[in-house]
Amino acid sequence: MIHKKLKIVNNLGLHARAAAKLVNLASRYSCKVEIVYNNKRIDSKSILSVMTLGATQGKEIDVIVDGQDEKEAIDAIEELIKQRFGEKE
Repeated sequence: MIHKKLKIVNNLGLHARAAAKLVNLASRYSCKVEIVYNNKRIDSKSILSVMTLGATQGKEIDVIVDGQDEKEAIDAIEELIKQRFGEKE
């Protein structure tokens, strides 16, 4: 199990497009991928769950991965967030 705090850096936070990219990425991995924000723990492979988090720019989320490909998953998620979900700002 890997637990990592990541800061949302894109201007719009986890809005629909960013949430979809995160869900799409997380779904590529067989490990369990969860996000904790404001004491709410969700499955990051569910678009509705990710969108209801309401994580905005500058906020930290806790990403928890557990399973065979957890290292690859956390590295990819961290990179997606660092790259602002591919958004130009």
